[in-house]
Amino acid sequence: MRLFLILLALVMFSSTQSQADPAHWQSEWPNTDFTKSSVDFDDILSGGPPKDGIPAIDNPRFKPASEIKNIGDQEPVITVEHGGIAKAYPLRVLMWHEIANDVIGDVPVTVTYCPLCNAAIVFDRRIDGKVLDFGVSGKLRYSDMVMYDRQSESWWQQFLGLGIIGEMTGKQLKMIPSRVEPFGKFKTAHPDGGVLVPGIAIRDYGANPYAGYDSLEKPFLYNGDYDGPVPPLAYVVTVGKDAWPLATVREKGTIQYEDIIITWRGGMNSALDTARIETGRDIGFVSVQKKNADRNLEDVAHDVTFAFAFMAFQPDGKIHVE
Repeated sequence: MRLFLILLALVMFSSTQSQADPAHWQSEWPNTDFTKSSVDFDDILSGGPPKDGIPAIDNPRFKPASEIKNIGDQEPVITVEHGGIAKAYPLRVLMWHEIANDVIGDVPVTVTYCPLCNAAIVFDRRIDGKVLDFGVSGKLRYSDMVMYDRQSESWWQQFLGLGIIGEMTGKQLKMIPSRVEPFGKFKTAHPDGGVLVPGIAIRDYGANPYAGYDSLEKPFLYNGDYDGPVPPLAYVVTVGKDAWPLATVREKGTIQYEDIIITWRGGMNSALDTARIETGRDIGFVSVQKKNADRNLEDVAHDVTFAFAFMAFQPDGKIHVE
């Protein structure tokens, strides 16, 4: 599988360099305003699938956690709590769909996962009073998914929640606090909490098509530079422009930086290790919190991603290794 990824990356990279041109894209994207852009078109590559070739989930279905039998207790799920409602979005599902458009309480959200960056981020999908629906463009920038909204067909950088091409260029989605944690933890805390389930089994849910990816020396389909203090595919915990190697958090157990408290616990599989997510190695998981005005701890928006992605999209950021 590792050799397959490397060879495919070389083929896709060489075949897409001549396609970074709005004139080439316009037939597939007739409603996108390519005169508005904040990025270099040459940085955008085809990931292989066409527009919507990776189908976003638009009408998500859920079952109570207590009824779910086919997800391992250590499998990673993205969890969100709002207004007394708790939901979990298994990476075994989002691995194949990458986006789920949903509503939690009164908040329209888009739940996103980019496997090549291991970026699991939840956004409020309201902009200027409008509710946007997101799909997968099939494009990548620095290995990260380029999303698009169906209302204006503008392109958005998933890692940042930032409009980069089209009418919505420069618009910023609000990141909603969420966690990636083991399913067993969510099920214990929220037995009645909703768990995203596939509507139709169109993929081998639970399989990892990127087996061995998080042990590679170089990321897949990455056309940028990297000069960080840890290997490019090292997991890092990111909060804004600051990041900490997951290995460091694991070693210390807890890290406090200014008003942020990062805590590591064991018992969660990597989604990008073995061919089946349920057998991935234990990389653990984190909580990132701070004290609110009432001195109670509340979750902080964060991500656990790869070092190369953090440095690509936060070039002025810092990975704290001390």
